[in-house]
Amino acid sequence: MSKLKLIIEREFIAKVRNKSFIVMTFLSPLIMVGMGFLVYFLMKKNNEKVKEIVYIDNSGLFSKEDFKDSKTVHYLDFTSKGIEDTKQKVEQGNYYGALIIPKQDSLELLAKSIEFYSKDSPGMSVMNALENKIETKIRNQKLNDFGIDINKINASRIQSDIKMYNFSGEESSKLINGLKIGVGAIAGYFLMMFVMIYGTSVMRSVIEEKTSRIIEVIVSSVKPFQLMLGKIIGNASAGLLQFFIWGILIFILGTLTTSLLGINMAEMQTANLSAEQLEAAKNVAGGDKMQVLIQEVLRLPLLKLFVLFIFYFLGGYMLYSSLFAAVGAAVDNETDTQQFMLPIMLPLILGVYVGFATVINDPHGPISVAFSHIPLTSPIVMLMRVPFGVTWTELAISMSLLLVTFMFMVWLAAKIYRVGILMYGKKPTYKDLYKWLKYKG
Repeated sequence: MSKLKLIIEREFIAKVRNKSFIVMTFLSPLIMVGMGFLVYFLMKKNNEKVKEIVYIDNSGLFSKEDFKDSKTVHYLDFTSKGIEDTKQKVEQGNYYGALIIPKQDSLELLAKSIEFYSKDSPGMSVMNALENKIETKIRNQKLNDFGIDINKINASRIQSDIKMYNFSGEESSKLINGLKIGVGAIAGYFLMMFVMIYGTSVMRSVIEEKTSRIIEVIVSSVKPFQLMLGKIIGNASAGLLQFFIWGILIFILGTLTTSLLGINMAEMQTANLSAEQLEAAKNVAGGDKMQVLIQEVLRLPLLKLFVLFIFYFLGGYMLYSSLFAAVGAAVDNETDTQQFMLPIMLPLILGVYVGFATVINDPHGPISVAFSHIPLTSPIVMLMRVPFGVTWTELAISMSLLLVTFMFMVWLAAKIYRVGILMYGKKPTYKDLYKWLKYKG
């Protein structure tokens, strides 16, 4: 154990003293916060730009009330100017586009004959808004033709607000479901990035020591299994330290920047919520979005999330790092690792796809449950499921399988490692790896 401890300390110190590690530890939070606020300002500036849309209504069906101006869209009536003259003015001017509503014998034909001209491709949100206006007007006109009172229909509309509870009486909401999706997605994404960055770091460390022949001296006094495990744990410790520093710096920089620039954090945090989730936020606590968000976040099982996040973070990293270490020991240079990287990365990528494709829509469905138990995908999929509530029985099964698989993979990788670190001059194949696994010397 003393030798393993020395290896862990050596790997940890070598990693944290590296100039690139120090630079990225303090530079990455600046870049992340800067990119976040850059996106915010670009979105804000884009929303502030007023689009001028001209329209020609030859049908006589629409009025100025149907084309009310909004904060970002201003409508101009060019009906009197004619179609050709309007097209020319729009093409030569700074107008966003021209909406042409022709005269037709029926509402059905009218709905299919409306045209929109613009110099550049119009945005989907603008076109959807125009289509909604036209569909609403044509539908109301058709109801009038049928002799149906539109006012009575509008008066009959009632917005329902279904309150969600589990059988223990705990209340849920659309907003908290959105937050759960966000928390799970971020956790899964960070785990994937962690494995890719620090797993390849272990692989490069092994290749470097192998090519410099230092490994021959080291293995004369240390067992290959201890050396490999020490590298994995040492790099994991450095990685967790870096992530911890990132979290503190991002929080401090984010708080300072929002205070200095006077940015409304509630706007930033609710920018990506759906209309239903925002409506739910408005209907609670007098519409105070920031207060609602804080209340909903505090309702999440934060301690449970943190503990499981650390467990699956370390379990997933160590499982994949053992495979990265075996690959590093098998090759002489980083170029030769490409043929072995794809089989290792596929389960990781599959976990991300399954998480976003199934967990978000059905966190307790059979596919989500199955992939949250499979050890190669469980670190990502289970992390995405945890915010939605997972029983301790399921967690125990998933965690046990991950631990058992990790120990098996470390044992398996060590068999490749002990032979591969002393093999030079030959590009290994899968057949060679199989022979090394059977080697009993």
